[in-house]
Amino acid sequence: MRPHCTLFLLVILGWHTVVAHPTPTSPPFARWTTTELALSNGLVQRTIKLPASDGSFLTTQYKPVDGEFNYFIKTNPDFQFELNGKSYTGSADWKLVAVQKITDAKQGDGAAVTLQSKDGTVELTVNFLLYPNLPVIRKSLTIKNLDSEPVRLESVDVEKFIVTPYKATTFSWICHDYGRRRSIGPYDGNMQDALLTVHNSDWQQGIVIGNEAAGVVKHTSVFWNEPAILSGLTHKEARFPFRKYIGKGESFTTPQVFTIVYNNHKDPDGILNTAVPDFIRKHLGIRLSELDQKPTFVYNTWVPFRQNIDEKLVMELAKAAADAGMKEFVIDDGWADNYGDWIIDKKKFPNGLKPVFDYIKSLGMKPGMWVSVGSASPDSKVYKAHPDWFVLDENQQPANLHEDNPNMRTACFGTGWRGYIKDVLLKLALDYGLEYLKLDFTVVTSTYRFGNKVTGCYATNHKGHKDHHESLYTNYEEVWNLFDELHAAKPDLFIDCTFETMGGLQLIDYAMLKHAEGNWLSNFNGPDAKVDLRVRNMAWWRSPAIPATALVIGNPEMQDTGWEMHIKSLAGALPIMLGDPRKLSAADLKKYRAYADFLQAMERRHGIMSFRQDLPGFAEPSEGRWDGFQRINTDTRSGGLVGVFRHGAVEKTRQVTINYLDPKRTYQIKTMNGKTMTTLTGEALQTTGFTVTLNESYDGELFEVTDTLLTANTK
Repeated sequence: MRPHCTLFLLVILGWHTVVAHPTPTSPPFARWTTTELALSNGLVQRTIKLPASDGSFLTTQYKPVDGEFNYFIKTNPDFQFELNGKSYTGSADWKLVAVQKITDAKQGDGAAVTLQSKDGTVELTVNFLLYPNLPVIRKSLTIKNLDSEPVRLESVDVEKFIVTPYKATTFSWICHDYGRRRSIGPYDGNMQDALLTVHNSDWQQGIVIGNEAAGVVKHTSVFWNEPAILSGLTHKEARFPFRKYIGKGESFTTPQVFTIVYNNHKDPDGILNTAVPDFIRKHLGIRLSELDQKPTFVYNTWVPFRQNIDEKLVMELAKAAADAGMKEFVIDDGWADNYGDWIIDKKKFPNGLKPVFDYIKSLGMKPGMWVSVGSASPDSKVYKAHPDWFVLDENQQPANLHEDNPNMRTACFGTGWRGYIKDVLLKLALDYGLEYLKLDFTVVTSTYRFGNKVTGCYATNHKGHKDHHESLYTNYEEVWNLFDELHAAKPDLFIDCTFETMGGLQLIDYAMLKHAEGNWLSNFNGPDAKVDLRVRNMAWWRSPAIPATALVIGNPEMQDTGWEMHIKSLAGALPIMLGDPRKLSAADLKKYRAYADFLQAMERRHGIMSFRQDLPGFAEPSEGRWDGFQRINTDTRSGGLVGVFRHGAVEKTRQVTINYLDPKRTYQIKTMNGKTMTTLTGEALQTTGFTVTLNESYDGELFEVTDTLLTANTK
């Protein structure tokens, strides 16, 4: 097969046979014969043996196009799952039904291979997608029940790779928890493993595994029960087991898993800062990428006021927040007279909320509101009318999954609740012109309860699930459907799906990012520098595997001593402030506005809210060190934002270098007030850099990096 030839397809008895190789760097990225499927986009290649004489479906090669790759054996079983307790893998007996070209809406191109099991009970379609100029292969399974009765699907591994003996298992780092925590195997992953990397520093090779399953039902393991890498859904013996019942003639498509194989990298963070965020931003289909205007400076009422809010207070806070330059204003809990009915508390807001939101908008801010998306009080009208919409525990009693408190019930999304809460949220969003919805509290599992008994729904008469295990998956899916319906009605709505809704402490993942824009990750309180360290640590820990602007990190307060460090630290994520802006002096309000205007200018000039990378030479933020971040636009290379921090370090001066700029273009490094510190080429900034001096033990600065031509054009 020769490259750059015309592509011909021969259809013979339902088979597509390709007799020429497509152009390596542009679609189509798949070619096949009756015995082999070859996937390649010029950067990565994967070869799959199709069922023929022995009926097996095996990945026989998976590697970067250039150079060696030592990780995988040549008879990988490719996938694994169970139906009614019977295991199916690529090594089993299959008949090939068809191979077809597939695409997606984000430039994905590849092939779908449809197989039928020799026992005639299941039709399986294995879907592969590749993307332009990125070494990524994305995969899912579609499982169709050919049996005469419903079947129980469990223990699904979308990807299964068997690694080479000894060196792979003995000398690999397993970089888990969003690729940030390094350990030695064996490793059995958990809800926090939306992404992990397996890296061999001797080989300078590795594989990135991104799991797009939701919350507590995602599972990736490395060398756990066998010398294998598995990624997909939780197994039947897990703490939160996945289960799905598939009816006669019905199909189920798994969440996708994306993988990146690489070589010639001394450290896995190189891939974590380049190919991973590029794929997520451009091709994963995250909601943030759909927003024309991303939030740059948010205010929220939760701390210190909690539920003690009213019309007078909110309007006073709105005026002060607007004076400080806030761009979004979110009213948190305390506005409704109960959970569930979501009726405005007329004692607190005698004129309703519309005048309040009109006032917020008149001040130039986008209004937002907090709602518990799946909770109701026992005395609410909705609970009294529809107790059948709510979860039952294992004793078939009404339950509060969120916490051990009888004054609240948790709704089950496998009932009519989803339609009800959709109407409530749409009315709020459309009537009040809301641009931001913070949707909170437990819907599947709780951050604050332990064990796995008070989770999901044990009801046996709910339409959305047949049993408790199935509810763990389907309730997530119904929440995503709700978010999609809200976006269909209001496309620019920013949905903040909190870690409590996700079901784990500071939990965020790719499933959520495809349906919501952000995630309230934390509740860090306190006026001193430890809060700033926590903010920067959390932003570092979750990014760059997770887009930084999705990281909503509370609760720094506006009036805190040292509040400027709050803003500087938050500039590496989504800047959000709480507190009481009425306590700020006129001088401080003016300073706040300067920060707000600066951040908005950085977004306008460089689109910083779509980017964040590690700052070279600076590691995880911690006591006694320097740390930092960069938010460089790697698409335009116009420049961006750099944050540098001294957190108790002995040395007062550090050299700062910057990656991912155009080496031949000339850039200025400017302070926040516009003073030019130095002018250097992109190459010089990467190799030599510039000097930063911070005289205080706990201090930090923000700098703009800007192309000199851009500076000249904006004068």
